[in-house]
Amino acid sequence: MGVTKDIIKEGDGTNYPKSGDLLTMHYTGTLASNGKQFDSSVTKGRPFQFKIGIGQVIRGWDEGVMTMSLGEKAMLKITSDYGYGAAGAGNVIPPNADLRFEVELLAIGDKGGSSCNIL
Repeated sequence: MGVTKDIIKEGDGTNYPKSGDLLTMHYTGTLASNGKQFDSSVTKGRPFQFKIGIGQVIRGWDEGVMTMSLGEKAMLKITSDYGYGAAGAGNVIPPNADLRFEVELLAIGDKGGSSCNIL
């Protein structure tokens, strides 16, 4: 139970997020059971920003993203207890659903990769 990470593209191996850092990420979320996409910042064309490690996102993100270095792209496999649990989320994530998120760490605070233009 929890979160596992499969690296798709290595990051810089030097810059890692710390609790409270403002992160900028791209993500695509799918249900593990059938691969159905339920949300994507890529599709929306707008990266997602949040502070890591303080409960602004699901536990699987708080723990999994903290292990990523700047520029890394990875697949986070998140069990339901580290996702939305028995409650699910609205009409898109059913109760007790395991999730998959393809995530890319674009920026940590003002440290950003070449693919990210945040003003």
